[in-house]
Amino acid sequence: MTSYTSSNKNYSEILHETVTKNYKKRMIVNKLITAFTIVCVIAAIIPLGSILIEVVKNGASAISFEFLTQPQGSIGSGRGGVGPAIQGTIIVVGLASLIAAPVGVLAGIYLSEFAKEGVFANSVRFFNDVLTGLPSIVIGIVGYVIIVLSIGSFSVFAGAVSLSIIMIPIVVRVTEETLKIVPYSLREAGHSLGISKAKITLSIVLPSAKHGILTGIVLAISRIAGETAPLIMTILGTSLFFTGITGPVDALPLRIWRLASQPYESAHAFGWGSALVLILMILAMSVGLRFLARRRSFK
Repeated sequence: MTSYTSSNKNYSEILHETVTKNYKKRMIVNKLITAFTIVCVIAAIIPLGSILIEVVKNGASAISFEFLTQPQGSIGSGRGGVGPAIQGTIIVVGLASLIAAPVGVLAGIYLSEFAKEGVFANSVRFFNDVLTGLPSIVIGIVGYVIIVLSIGSFSVFAGAVSLSIIMIPIVVRVTEETLKIVPYSLREAGHSLGISKAKITLSIVLPSAKHGILTGIVLAISRIAGETAPLIMTILGTSLFFTGITGPVDALPLRIWRLASQPYESAHAFGWGSALVLILMILAMSVGLRFLARRRSFK
C-alpha cells in the first residue's frame, strides 16, 4: 500500500513537472511569436505610413476646386488641374471592374463548387496563377496589338479590357479560397431540403462568403487603379474630358507619370496632388463598398 502511494505520488509529481515544463515552453514560444508578429506589423506600417505622410505633405497644397475640375493648363504654368484624369480613372477602372468582377466571381464559384479537382480545373488554376504574375506591360502590349490596332485608335475600351485581365485572376483566386472556408454543413443542409446545387451555391454559400469576395474585388480594383504601363499602350492619354468609349482618355496614374517627368516644380506639385487624389479615391471606394456590404439591402 505504501509503495503504491509512493509510486502514485511520484507519477503525479512527474506529470506535474512535465505539464509545467511544457506550459512554460509554450508560453515562451507564444511570446516570441507574438513579439515577432508585432515587429513585422511595425516593419510593414513604417514604410507605408512614411509614403502616406510624404504624399499628404507634398500634395495637400495642390488640392483645390480648380485642380479637381479643370483640365491641365500650359506646361510649366502651374495652372489648370487634373479633372480629365480623375474622370478617366473612374470610367476606365469602373468599366474594367464591370468586366472582371462577374467573370472572376463566376470562375471562382466554378472552381470551388463544381469543378473541384480535375485536369481542366487544375489547368485553369495553373494559368490563373501564371496570369497573376504576368508583367502589366506585357498585358498592355497584348491590348495594343489585339484591340488598339483592330479599332485603329487608342480607346477607353482597350484600357478597360487590359486592366480587367490584371484584375480577373485576383478575383478568381480570392473567390475560390473564400468559398472553401464556408462550412460544408451549410451545403449539406441545403441538399437535405432537396435544393439544387446551383441554388445552394447562389442562395446559401455565396451570401455567406460575400464579405471575403468583396474584399478580393476591392483589392483587385486597388491593384489596377495605380497601373500605368497598360494605359500607356491602350488609352494614350489626353488633356480633354471623356469623348467616347472608342476615344482616348486620361487617367491619374498616366498623369502622375507625365507630371513627374517634367522639369518644373509646379508639375511635380501637381503630381503629388494627383497621387493624393488617387489614394483618397481608393480609400473612399473601399469604405463605401464595405458600408454597402453591411446594409440590409446588400445581404
